[in-house]
Amino acid sequence: MFFSKLYIFVFSVFLFFFPAETVQEGKVRVYSGTSSYSSDIICTVDGEKLYKGRSPYSSDILMNIRSNKIYKERSVYSSDVLYTIRGDAVYKGNSSYSSDIVATFRGNRIYEGRSSYSSDVLVHIRDGRIYSGVSDYSRDIMASYKGNLTREQLVMVLHYLGVL
Repeated sequence: MFFSKLYIFVFSVFLFFFPAETVQEGKVRVYSGTSSYSSDIICTVDGEKLYKGRSPYSSDILMNIRSNKIYKERSVYSSDVLYTIRGDAVYKGNSSYSSDIVATFRGNRIYEGRSSYSSDVLVHIRDGRIYSGVSDYSRDIMASYKGNLTREQLVMVLHYLGVL
């Protein structure tokens, strides 16, 4: 009797410090559509890196962030810059010319280029869901995530989804 109570106590203390579902701090998993199954994870954002699927291996790094620039794979060379983010604008490559703006953040919407017309909304984000265009229908959910993403991390996810 004593050992069974001791066993339950030790086991409950273990579960308190090591919960069954451990998602490391800072990791944001991006799921296909509205799914939350681990088999539907399409990419993982871990700090300044975007990994393919749920892989933790450095060989599966698809993009990384350095300051306000997004680089392909593990590179830090200026020739491998995919996007530069300044303020609300996302520039193509290492550029800072207004003609090279590929997207603009305005609230929870991301517009194509420098536009602010509702017909040019690429995606909008609401409650951890990325919707195509301005639609709020569940069929238009491209991906979902739990947690918070910075603008740079969101640009990596949108590039991976083929939006940018």
